[in-house]
Amino acid sequence: MSILLSPLTIKNVTLRNRIAMSPMCQYSATDGFANDFHMVHYGSRAAGGSGLIIQEATAVLPEGRITPGDLGLWSDDHIPQLKRIVRFIHDHGAVAGIQLAHAGRKASCAAPWEGGRQLGLNDGGWQTYAPGNLPYIESDRAPEALTADGIQKVISAFRDAAERAVKAGFRIIEIHGAHGYLLHEFLSPVSNNRSDEYGASFENRIRLLLEVIRAVRSVWPPENPLFVRISSTDWTAGGWTLEESVRLARILMEHEVDLIDSSSGGNVAAAKIPFSPGYQVPFAEEIKKTGIKTGAVGLITDAGQAEKILSENKADLIILGRELLRNPYFPLKTAGSWQEEIAWPKQYLRAK
Repeated sequence: MSILLSPLTIKNVTLRNRIAMSPMCQYSATDGFANDFHMVHYGSRAAGGSGLIIQEATAVLPEGRITPGDLGLWSDDHIPQLKRIVRFIHDHGAVAGIQLAHAGRKASCAAPWEGGRQLGLNDGGWQTYAPGNLPYIESDRAPEALTADGIQKVISAFRDAAERAVKAGFRIIEIHGAHGYLLHEFLSPVSNNRSDEYGASFENRIRLLLEVIRAVRSVWPPENPLFVRISSTDWTAGGWTLEESVRLARILMEHEVDLIDSSSGGNVAAAKIPFSPGYQVPFAEEIKKTGIKTGAVGLITDAGQAEKILSENKADLIILGRELLRNPYFPLKTAGSWQEEIAWPKQYLRAK
């Protein structure tokens, strides 16, 4: 059997194959609540054969939403709808994961199809928070620098959301430390202008992420995997670098992180990113050399391309985004074209 379609075990969780659905925001919730769209969206990819379904960035606080349409897990009231979706995912052979997030200074925006601009305080928006007062885009209003109490509120919110994720039945958590959102803002020198114990030096800039990991670990079952998504580079001089990502990876292993989802960018609006097929795979490869498992992302659209990444030991997991939006049944179609046998939903067997 191909590596792509072979199982992957991480701690006590076994994925039926190495195809994961990337956490892609759908901007379709109301007050953080999932609805029928989310059931169909995630459920179809589970029925389509993916091994892991990672739920989109799910805000740990209302002010941590990118848009008013983001999913949330800041309340126990959010659990029942998510529990229903998780049950469906597991009933169809996939593993349900969730990405916990805080958007930081990139919060309070309209949905992309509504222009994506930052919403005014009198236009459905809210105050944003960040390491300091540096906006993502110069025309945005300045975020408010998190106080010591504000930082503790964020840490507690990640812990409480992780506890709710347990109750909802998720088996993998991914902490979002990438794409210019709050935890990435603390990591990067271009967005973190603090001079206290959370700023300036590398050790200080990674402090909040480590404190969030410890808080999540305090309530997350030790047998369940914990992932962290990072932006491996800011793609800009003076920003977060791949060398720092490798250094961070070694520390994350000591904090019992099981896999790094190796993305990049998102923290510098004017950054020049050389988009091309598999352009982020070298980050996963370099980070994997530390001994930690990695997920490869970024314009991976072909099964042969994915198989080559795995066979060359550049990553352990292929995390697909847009390709699974285009084709929810990518794993089933791949197995068919490769003449490999994988489980199909019994309702679809006539189509094999």
